Amino acid sequence: MSTHVALLRGINVGKAKRIAMADLRKAVEGLGYSDVRTLLNSGNVVFTAGAAKSDHGARIEQAIVAKLGVSSLVTVITAAELDTIIRENPLMQHTGEPSRFLVMVLRDPAAKKLVAPLAKQKWSPDALELGRRVIYVWCAQGLLDSKPAQAAMKLLGDRQTARNWATMMKLRAMVAGE
Repeated sequence: MSTHVALLRGINVGKAKRIAMADLRKAVEGLGYSDVRTLLNSGNVVFTAGAAKSDHGARIEQAIVAKLGVSSLVTVITAAELDTIIRENPLMQHTGEPSRFLVMVLRDPAAKKLVAPLAKQKWSPDALELGRRVIYVWCAQGLLDSKPAQAAMKLLGDRQTARNWATMMKLRAMVAGE
């Protein structure tokens, strides 16, 4: 048994793609996953899966469409990947303002080659760094005014889903059972 985190893209943002978290939990439980918990109202699910290899993201995407009538891309990371994302953060000095610190989790780690040129640019007062499966972005004036965040999102499109640092830390606490 291993713990995973499912990150749904574009759920409950504005009036589109509305999903009640109780319904989301029920849909994920219906796939045979256990210890299913959600965080916030934006499509963050922690669950336990058996040892068998499976494309958890695709299974959850299909269940959401079938049971809830909503289409959303789902990126799944393991508890170990979440721990690595947090531990290897090269911009840790910016986590004191977690709402301005963004972590873009890639559906496919190879997609980071698309934003590699952005990591070579100077973005001061913002910053952008590449991780193993994520892009770390410090948005000094907030997300909407962040040139590196906007540039990365434009290049990556739906190849990523983003969470702020506060959400990543809450997910880590959930995974740890806190």
